[in-house]
Amino acid sequence: MPNFNVPTRGEISGNNQEIFDNLKKGLGTVPNLYAVMAHSDTALGNYLAFQNAKTTFNNKEKQAINLVVSQVNECAYCQAAHTLLGKMNGLTEEQTIEIRKGGAAFDNKLNVLVALAKEVTLKKGFVEESALENFFNAGYTKGQAVELVMLVAEKIAMNYLHAVTKVAIDFPAAKAI
Repeated sequence: MPNFNVPTRGEISGNNQEIFDNLKKGLGTVPNLYAVMAHSDTALGNYLAFQNAKTTFNNKEKQAINLVVSQVNECAYCQAAHTLLGKMNGLTEEQTIEIRKGGAAFDNKLNVLVALAKEVTLKKGFVEESALENFFNAGYTKGQAVELVMLVAEKIAMNYLHAVTKVAIDFPAAKAI
């Protein structure tokens, strides 16, 4: 089975070198799962545009979606990354674990969001009508239902990329659940 290396700056195209430089300025590093995308001349730039697209969800909500989707897809890399990012955005370690299990009893609105994100992921979008009703009754909009599907799709792409490439996890491991 071919192995995917994590390419260095000297092994990638000029446009990806510029992206690496910007990531290092912003994050201090280029995470391995971003770096492996630079095997393609276009994937990293396209992905970052998709990931950084505007949304009405706040950072805590985005991390909650990322956590539950990554758990459903058994992506240890993204579980680790989003546990760290979730804690940087106001979640406790225990809350990140609860979210990965598919709930958020500490916040009713977030609980509904996590439940719908999990169901969208598990059922490939074919959710029960009651899940959508709960989402709207919690105060979310139809626009946010669309945004939720886009965020789930974005995270699934990363989950699948890690499953294919199996690059080393360069974040502190998420606790097993």
